[in-house]
Amino acid sequence: MQRLFDRFDRLDTVINRWLVAHSITVMRVSLGLVFVVFGALKFFPNLSPIEGLATRTTNALTLGLVPPSVGLVMIAALEVVIGLCFVTGRYLRIGVWLMGAQMIGAMSPLVLFPGELFSGVLHAPTLVAQYILKDVVLVAVGMVLASTWSGARIVAEPKSMRSTLRARAPHVRVARIDAPNVTEPLRRAEDYRSYAGNGTGRSEGPPRA
Repeated sequence: MQRLFDRFDRLDTVINRWLVAHSITVMRVSLGLVFVVFGALKFFPNLSPIEGLATRTTNALTLGLVPPSVGLVMIAALEVVIGLCFVTGRYLRIGVWLMGAQMIGAMSPLVLFPGELFSGVLHAPTLVAQYILKDVVLVAVGMVLASTWSGARIVAEPKSMRSTLRARAPHVRVARIDAPNVTEPLRRAEDYRSYAGNGTGRSEGPPRA
């Protein structure tokens, strides 16, 4: 049993190395694809399941100054641009700001049309309301990506699975670039990137603690 647990622990460590090296990129590209696909659907009539609500929301937010068809095309174009920023990794800061603005509009129906979106038993959210509420996850992902503007990165501190079974989520430590000990976490991050890439590189093992 102990040997089986040790094998699983080694597998968990390998997966963790891969996640440290690639999870941010996977998160960024996945978010971008979501925006590109859902934005592209809005270019074609009757394809987007939220088309009617989107046009009514645009009409309410612009006080009727923007025609529904034009507003839907603007939303579609905005979402595709945001998605391309994330997928390519170019103009990421602009993409995150645009996403912030888009999320305000996307979640505004919760305030504008609460009676329609929470019309279930005991005011349970409808399917459309659930569609909108899931945007909270997209906002959280955008916040993580926004932290990479100034070079934020994951610095791994490998620990056995047994020692962390009851541990709480670790706190995020923020180091000022002019702090006297800032070079140490950066050096460890570089070591781990080499180690996570192929298990070799200039590191002989996991990054030093």
